[in-house]
Amino acid sequence: MTPAKSDNRGIIHKPSHRSVEQTVEKLKELLHSKDLTLFALVDHCGEAEKCGMKMRPTKLLIFGSPRAGTPLMLAAPSVAIDLPLKILVWEDTEGKVWVSYNSPEYLQERHGLRPDLIQNIATVDALATAAAG
Repeated sequence: MTPAKSDNRGIIHKPSHRSVEQTVEKLKELLHSKDLTLFALVDHCGEAEKCGMKMRPTKLLIFGSPRAGTPLMLAAPSVAIDLPLKILVWEDTEGKVWVSYNSPEYLQERHGLRPDLIQNIATVDALATAAAG
């Protein structure tokens, strides 16, 4: 399955020129260089394998910075359901690798955030673009 542009529901999908593993490693390097905390790395395909199921490579990075996220949560506590930020790196049925994440504008609209606070989470786009190569 390739992501449909008209059916994204606030999710941005960017094609990666790297493998899932290489994209994840690049993201980890970028997070470290930007002093962002990687709170968790969820290996969905690895967990599926543990219960005898096969799944294409799919990994979720959960990351952020309390300095950036806290002002958002103070302004709109419901945004905590979408924070820390997440980037999903996955392979489709054709072997193409994708980097997917919630659009900052979608999060702004979803939680009624002031426009000036979006800069706190806008870095997700630059990270995804750089990781995708």
